[in-house]
Amino acid sequence: MPSVLAAYGEHLLNEQQRRANRQFQRKALTALTVAAVATTLLPAVPAAATATPSAVRWGPCPENVAASGLECSTLKVPLDYRKPDGRTIDIAISRLASKNPTRRRGVLLLNPGGPGAAGLRFPVDLVAAGMPRSVLDTYDVIGFDPRGVGHSTPVTCALTPEQQLRGNVPPYAPTAAYVAKQAEEAKAVARQCATSKTGFMLPYVTTANTARDMDRIRQALGEPKLSYLGYSYGSHLGAVYTTLFPQRGDRIVIDSNLPPSGINYEDRSLFARGVEDRLPDFAEYAAAHPGYGLGSTPEQVTEKYFELAERLDRTPVQGADGALFRMITFSMLFRDANFPALAGLWQSIGTGQAPPAGAADDPVLNSDNSMSSHQYVVCGDSRWPRSIHTYQRAVEADRKRYPMFGAATANIRPCAFWPSDPIEAPVRVNDRGPSNVLMVQFLRDAGTPLAGAKKMQRALGDRARMVTVEQGGHGVYLLGKNTCADTAVTTFLTTGKRPVRELTCAAEPA
Repeated sequence: MPSVLAAYGEHLLNEQQRRANRQFQRKALTALTVAAVATTLLPAVPAAATATPSAVRWGPCPENVAASGLECSTLKVPLDYRKPDGRTIDIAISRLASKNPTRRRGVLLLNPGGPGAAGLRFPVDLVAAGMPRSVLDTYDVIGFDPRGVGHSTPVTCALTPEQQLRGNVPPYAPTAAYVAKQAEEAKAVARQCATSKTGFMLPYVTTANTARDMDRIRQALGEPKLSYLGYSYGSHLGAVYTTLFPQRGDRIVIDSNLPPSGINYEDRSLFARGVEDRLPDFAEYAAAHPGYGLGSTPEQVTEKYFELAERLDRTPVQGADGALFRMITFSMLFRDANFPALAGLWQSIGTGQAPPAGAADDPVLNSDNSMSSHQYVVCGDSRWPRSIHTYQRAVEADRKRYPMFGAATANIRPCAFWPSDPIEAPVRVNDRGPSNVLMVQFLRDAGTPLAGAKKMQRALGDRARMVTVEQGGHGVYLLGKNTCADTAVTTFLTTGKRPVRELTCAAEPA
């Protein structure tokens, strides 16, 4: 059973993060470590496939997705694009149709992030977040559950609730022995994925194949091109799509950006760097509210973080240790709206009070399918080191370099024991193609830090222009409530005009 602190963390995520911006479907515990790996594997799968895609017949949506104006359908796509006439899987798609045919330009495909996040309901979620009528007139807004997720053919690893809670970000490792212990847990998850009823899908649930599914959606809808809006991991997915299909993209927006190679081992420290970038924002908040008793200066609040984490390392409270404290802190740095709840959690721990028990399980944060599909993608996209000692060395180095969270992001994952090798080399995002990409990015993002976004920008070269926002958070367009950035994205989506040069938007009050 989850500890009291774990349950409290889930409760805060449910009632604060999701209420603050429920429409942004993401897993706060998703690991967003990033990197570039160049390996020689099997020959690359061709970008285009020869099989005729399924026709789209719109109808009612599943009960847990249904909303006014939202239509749904299912497409058949190849499990393995190297065998386009072989076994197929389902991809669930949704549509909010434009009601202004005179202004309609085409389709806008959405992705909320992850990997592992469902996107079938995302169109109506973004409408609730304030998607302008001008965008809704310009496009049929298309959502989809990526392969392996939700109402598409779903994958499973038969994860326990505890495995789901810790599934996407490894726990903070205070010692080498802790890494070895975590290795046994990671090995168990890899074995469960391989022996599950969907183990046959392991090699094929990848970012590149999801991008190929996106082009099948475009073809099925009868569109010569598609526009795209993707957040977080969706930035990597969008970059891969526009690399594989450079002439099929119309207007591409990637928000809260990963580096060009997505989520893998080599750039793991960028994730820890995001926490170092972002925690000072919370420290300023807590210092400005002395009633929490966490310190009167940002420096004192930062010291309190280390004090509480080390105290729980030594003496866990009702099963909650320092690793879980660090994990919950990280997950609640994604939104300024979470700061009061996070300060209350620190205060409870600091004064020795037991935090209140949490609410019911969250279907987004605690989902076998969501966490399992995350593992399938991350472990299937690239090779990970197999040696436990490699992770022990990395943890020791990153604990010193990024003391707040480095020993978590460097810790060992199920990918170290993954039973199948990647079926192709990672897609190398490049600058070959039209200049039709707009990037938007907070300067201080715990999940996708600016350093990674700059790597993506360099890879795309003249294809991309970036809008940065001088504040912290995760998810800019419509979710960050910054008028300057929202206007830049809306203008691009509706007119095709990007800022003349790189644009920096000032912070706006929450």
